[in-house]
Amino acid sequence: MSQPQTTFPQSLPALTAVADIMQPPLTTVERYDHVAAAAYLMRHVGATALMVLDASTDRLIGIVTEADVAHAVADGKDVNEIRIHDVMTTRPTVITPATSIRDAAEIMTSSHFQHLPVMDGTGLRGVVEISDVCRALLADG
Repeated sequence: MSQPQTTFPQSLPALTAVADIMQPPLTTVERYDHVAAAAYLMRHVGATALMVLDASTDRLIGIVTEADVAHAVADGKDVNEIRIHDVMTTRPTVITPATSIRDAAEIMTSSHFQHLPVMDGTGLRGVVEISDVCRALLADG
């Protein structure tokens, strides 16, 4: 009598590039918007960071995160008065859609980033969050 064979579902294709896991930058802000507006948008769209675009060129000039908003509040700043350019990270580190997920993880851990904008020759393509990278690496085994 032969032993029954256990069959396992075929594994999913390996996720290798950030293009496989990035999220589109659905919500962006401009540097002259108030920090309160960024906080409102983050809350209502479920984002933990917003990309900051130059209004005249649509070029990425920064990133504002929940931590930036929290620091402003903790410092006693009036979020209805201060502008995003006062709290944002300027010239953020960016990656391309072809960047490997492992390279993105290395950049994030070595620089203590939780978000990386994804850009190509045509501009902002998306954003990768640390949770996206963790999920992909865990799934990869």
